[in-house]
Parts: sequence; C-alpha cells; structure tokens
Amino acid sequence: MDIYDSAQGRRSAILQRLREDSSVNVSELSREFGVSEVTIRKDLRILKERKLLIRVHGGAIVGASPSVSDVEEDDFSIKQMVNAKEKEAIGRAAAAHIKNGDTIMIDSGTTALEVAKNLHKFSELTIITNSVNAMAEALKYRRFRVILLGGSVRESSNSLVGPLAESNLKLFYCDKLFLGVDSFSMEDGLSTPSMEEASTNQMMISRAREVIAVFDSSKVNKRALAFIAMPEKLSTVITDNRLPMNIRNQLTAMNIKVETVTV
Repeated sequence: MDIYDSAQGRRSAILQRLREDSSVNVSELSREFGVSEVTIRKDLRILKERKLLIRVHGGAIVGASPSVSDVEEDDFSIKQMVNAKEKEAIGRAAAAHIKNGDTIMIDSGTTALEVAKNLHKFSELTIITNSVNAMAEALKYRRFRVILLGGSVRESSNSLVGPLAESNLKLFYCDKLFLGVDSFSMEDGLSTPSMEEASTNQMMISRAREVIAVFDSSKVNKRALAFIAMPEKLSTVITDNRLPMNIRNQLTAMNIKVETVTV
C-alpha cells in the first residue's frame, strides 16, 4: 500500500509540503492524492487542531511552530507524521551502526523508534528501552533479548520515566544509545519539554559507550524547557541533509561524527 493511501501518510505529506512551500491548496491536494476535497478539509482540520498549521480560505499556511518540538502533549502518532520520510531514512542509517551481539538502548523518540524497525539482519541483540512502542517493535523479531525499563508512564510519548526508570538504568551498560532529540542547539544543547524525560535521558547517556543522536533537521536551533546534555556528550549525529553547514562544521571540529541522509 502506498503511504498516501493512509490518512496518516497523507497528513505527513501535507506537513512536508507546508515545510517546503509554506502553503497548501485544498483543490491541488485533492487532485494529487486522489481523494475528495472533503477528505482534505478533514485532514487540515485535524492538523489545525493539533497546532501544526493555520487554516485559511481554500487551504492552509505554516503555523508558528510546525515541527511540534515545543508542544509537550502532542500525541506520539502525530509526531510520527512530521517529516516521516526523513525519520525513516535516519532510522535505517542509524541501524547500520549496530553490530551483531551489541547491547543497544533505544529511547522514546519517534526517530529512535525507526531504529527498532530496521533490525532484520541481526540474529543476536540485547535491546534496553523505556519506549513501549520500541519494545513492541523489538518483540516482533522473536529472537532478541528485550528489556523494558519500569517507571511512570508519560502518555504523550508512551515512555517510562522517573525514579524507577532511572534506578533500573543503573543496572545496565550498553554499547550504543540511540537518543531522539526534541530540540538541539550548539549553545543550549539537547532539550525536551519534559523534565522527567530529560532526567531519564541523562541517566541513559551515563550508561552508554556511544551516544548516537538521531533527529531530523527541523529540531535544530531550538530550545525546549528541560536540558538534557551539551553536544560534547554525543559520539555521532545522524540527521537529514538540511543540517546547516555551520553546525556540521562545529560538530566535526568537536570530533563528533556527522552523518546526513537524503530523502
């Protein structure tokens, strides 16, 4: 099934179009996706309700914050829709850094989840995660050791956070941590809207030999409420090719590997 045959895939494409062109037209979208104008209007209404665009007569325009990184309570499935193709490509690239037999840690971000969807070639892995979604993906392979951290459930991200999660993290070391990022800047570091998520991420970083940050370029030059870490804590950054060159150069100068994907 083509991605645009699903409502989620179609809405992701609409958001991508907004990112590129700053506006969309109902009639044009109807023709492109082969659905009725009523269906497109419903898509735009739903995206408007989730603060991802501004509705105007005949279509929609980019809102003040189309990337949703500053909105704490957006549903996980909605975050998956934003820059979906970039996230899928980043996940595939990140999985290429894994070696058979590794112990890996996957956090609760939507891009980190894409790593869990790309483990088909491995026969032996230990996967530690605080993400209910990543756990479900890992269990589909039916051959890996999967460890789900306990903790309080943060419903907006389907993640487990808080003192119990952090206490359990102290029991483990991992070869590679795949860390999703809500907001990233060279000056302010990695951040997230959730204080509990930030604290749990900090503990994850402390237990990992390599920290691989996975995020699309819409997260760059932004700052959220809760600080996680400065860039020097990272071993590798995997993002899309819209990463500003000055940031790439700064990361490289810090001996942080930078890998970009093209969609």
